[in-house]
Amino acid sequence: QEQLLESGGGSVQTGGSLRLSCEASGSKSPNICTGWFRQSPGSEREGVAAISWAGVTWYAVPVEGRFTISQDNAKKTVYLQMNSLKPEDTAMYYCAAADICRQPLTSARYASWGQGTQVSVST
Repeated sequence: QEQLLESGGGSVQTGGSLRLSCEASGSKSPNICTGWFRQSPGSEREGVAAISWAGVTWYAVPVEGRFTISQDNAKKTVYLQMNSLKPEDTAMYYCAAADICRQPLTSARYASWGQGTQVSVST
């Protein structure tokens, strides 16, 4: 059974940067679609960015131009580089995997989820 393991979260000040990693294990090949989602207390889980196995990317409007999703298929790892962080980026960040990139920023499209990594941005 595939497992997803996120890492790289932490606490930074406004304007800082973090790089999240999502490593997949237990599968024979890279995932067709991997997405990053986030959820803060009292809010619904929202899509942040997604990437297909072929390298096509999608971004939510609030993070466009600040976040970059990338992948190393050989390592079965997807990264989320987050720059110019804002307090409203504070959330638990999750990576998820799907067999197809259909509505890639919609959480219901994903079957496998990691445990999450916390990102906190202070003023």
